[in-house]
Amino acid sequence: MYDLMIIGGGPGGYVAAERAGAAGLKVVLFERKSLGGVCLNEGCIPTKTLLYSAKVYNYAKTGDHYGVYSAEPEFKYGEIVARKNKVVKKLVGGVKAAMRGNGVEVVAESANILRRDSEGIHVEAAGQEYVGRNLLVCTGSEAAVPPFPGLKEAGDVIVTNREILSLEERPEELVVIGGGVIGMEFAAFYSTLGTKVTVIEMLPKILGPLDDEISSLLQKIYAKKGVTFCLRSKVTGIEGNTVVYEDPDGNVQRVSGDKILVSVGRRANLQGFGLENIGVAFLENKAGKPVGIKVDDRMRTNIPGIYAAGDVTGFSMLAHTASREGEVAVNNILGKEDHMRYDAIPGIVYTNPEVAGVGLTEEQAAASGKEYSVVKLPMAFSGRFVAENEGGEGICKIIVGKKHHEVLGMHMLGNPCSEIIQSGCIAIETEMTLEQLREIVFPHPTVSEIIKEVAFSIK
Repeated sequence: MYDLMIIGGGPGGYVAAERAGAAGLKVVLFERKSLGGVCLNEGCIPTKTLLYSAKVYNYAKTGDHYGVYSAEPEFKYGEIVARKNKVVKKLVGGVKAAMRGNGVEVVAESANILRRDSEGIHVEAAGQEYVGRNLLVCTGSEAAVPPFPGLKEAGDVIVTNREILSLEERPEELVVIGGGVIGMEFAAFYSTLGTKVTVIEMLPKILGPLDDEISSLLQKIYAKKGVTFCLRSKVTGIEGNTVVYEDPDGNVQRVSGDKILVSVGRRANLQGFGLENIGVAFLENKAGKPVGIKVDDRMRTNIPGIYAAGDVTGFSMLAHTASREGEVAVNNILGKEDHMRYDAIPGIVYTNPEVAGVGLTEEQAAASGKEYSVVKLPMAFSGRFVAENEGGEGICKIIVGKKHHEVLGMHMLGNPCSEIIQSGCIAIETEMTLEQLREIVFPHPTVSEIIKEVAFSIK
């Protein structure tokens, strides 16, 4: 009898397994592919490894800005990809070691939920039945690929985030359908290496839910770098290596590429492992279609003893959200009071420059009806930023409540905002006021000091 069975070894599953094992629970983790899930194998880690290589190449090309010169810098695409594979392999090995170190039994097979009865929850894998007191479902998500006419006929010209990571050659021309986080990160990577990139986005802006001003600034930066943006444009079909779309005026346009990246979002993995056998309730969209497993703030489903975490809940499809949700589920299994809070979940885009944000955007604050104030400063108010980003553009803005001066949101554009946005997360999580934020000592000289500069700019 297991205390906890987990289906899915991504950031939600393996973190939960590690925490549960460390707490002394008997844990079995089922993962049919590779530990680490999409994030470690096909998402977060491999893309950031590629993006860092592109950043290093860009530094070499622009070293003269810093008084450093190198003759004709070049990159070798095959070696960039090989390094990406090496990094992934190393980190997957680290997850395996963490499972062993915490006594977690790993079953490298597909799992199927059979039933729940007086004995417990029954799961089958490779012909063997496992029984546990609790089950945590962390089956993740997969790329959503709309049924565009001509898509199947296009064959391997069409790629998602999975296939594009395995390309052996850099495409000379790339069409990206979808200007969200995944689309923009690959646009950033390939455009830096010299690929002609076109981004087609149905919305009037890239990076949908992010702060409008910051997403607009990032678009302008990449437009200067040669990326073409087709906004308010609807894809109507694929003709071989050509994307057919309607522009904002309803005119039919075409753009071709060696590869076409489809990155229009992700959908929860809800089928193929027996959820229908136990009557788990689903979260549904407006059309009544299941989009995730329905959970409460303790990650409990409607079935006692069965929890869900990560992308499969269809709510916040981020690796760090999944990890925290997994921890919340384990803490409740252990009898510890804990619940999931989503107000302080950061969102990051690892372009160059980076984008990071947490809490309410200006648009969300206005829609909420809250009274608020916004103040912003160029990142150049930070001495460290100026020293390390010659000619670099950036902005930091903080949104505060007018009455109590509580921090409602923090949003940034500029390197390395991915490493300093946690200050905003902590401020929002602890309901910090502007006065309390001003009292925090930030090390000097660091880019993070921009947060204090902005805080003192609010009158």
